[in-house]
Amino acid sequence: MKMKQAMLFGIEDIRIVEREVPMPGEGEVLIRNRISTTCGTDVKNFVRGYPLLKPPHPYGHEYSGVVAAVGPGVTGFQEGDRIACHNTAPCGTCYACKRGQPSMCQKLTYCRGTYAEYVLVPAPIVAQNMFHIPDTLSHKAASLLEPLSCAVYGIENCPIALGDVVVVNGAGPIGLMFARLAVLRGAKVLVTDLKQSRLDIARKMGVWKTICLQKGEDGVEKVRMETEEHRGADVVIEATGVISVWESSIRMARKGGFILLFGGTASGSVLQTDATLLHYSQLTIKGVYHTTPACVSAALELLKLGVISEHDFIQNEYPLEQLEQAIREHRAGDVIKNCIVYPE
Repeated sequence: MKMKQAMLFGIEDIRIVEREVPMPGEGEVLIRNRISTTCGTDVKNFVRGYPLLKPPHPYGHEYSGVVAAVGPGVTGFQEGDRIACHNTAPCGTCYACKRGQPSMCQKLTYCRGTYAEYVLVPAPIVAQNMFHIPDTLSHKAASLLEPLSCAVYGIENCPIALGDVVVVNGAGPIGLMFARLAVLRGAKVLVTDLKQSRLDIARKMGVWKTICLQKGEDGVEKVRMETEEHRGADVVIEATGVISVWESSIRMARKGGFILLFGGTASGSVLQTDATLLHYSQLTIKGVYHTTPACVSAALELLKLGVISEHDFIQNEYPLEQLEQAIREHRAGDVIKNCIVYPE
């Protein structure tokens, strides 16, 4: 049996190819896709390439679907089950995993190629990061599991107290998720972005204030002016992946403040900051990457509770053949996300 799958052949070169539907091996599960969502990482791979993989290679990593077949040794899943699934799983045995840092796993298992009619889920992911979803949770909402789990991991690394001023720079998908989670922690959340339409969605999520910046504007003084005595924010979260925003985020924090640098920058980017400011203001700067199985589980529970809405995050639907249009629209910032819909 044949299926359609998107492959990235090079920079800005997406092609839809036909290939055999894979058969699940030991511990594996085959998923018939229902929804794939576009992601900032997909956009980066589209315009920059993906240095860890030689093209052509499968493309996409956010999705939700229905079990089509299970491999030998699989328990707990059967044909027809509705599932949400993360795209990675740590090994549990490497140095980082044993040190309690599974996001830094040296043998991370990946599931790439979710812009496809079928997705073969590797055994470690089935065992750790694949979940049943109730009928009350749509496939669109379930496809947000991966990015929300990253935001959950990031927010758990932030020392947010009730009433703290938290600045989130960037109102893309991850930034909006950070903003919503910070609101749920009882923070006064201020969000900055270049697009008012994105900030309008942040307002719907209960944030305190928004600031629409002009391209190239660092926003430091505007942010500090909104804080008591202009001292700066207690916590600043960077969610754009733009190195200049990394640098301005550091200058938005109060003395003794905390800065989380989450957005992935272009390869070779160099962070420059004032060492005197860092030392005498006693700033804490932390880089955080990816997520953990515990945060994936927490993200699923938050989706079940409806703490974020698919309608705020996913704007337009496309067939697989129009994936490039969906990606380009995401890149332009006209939407938060788009989704690819597969026939049932």
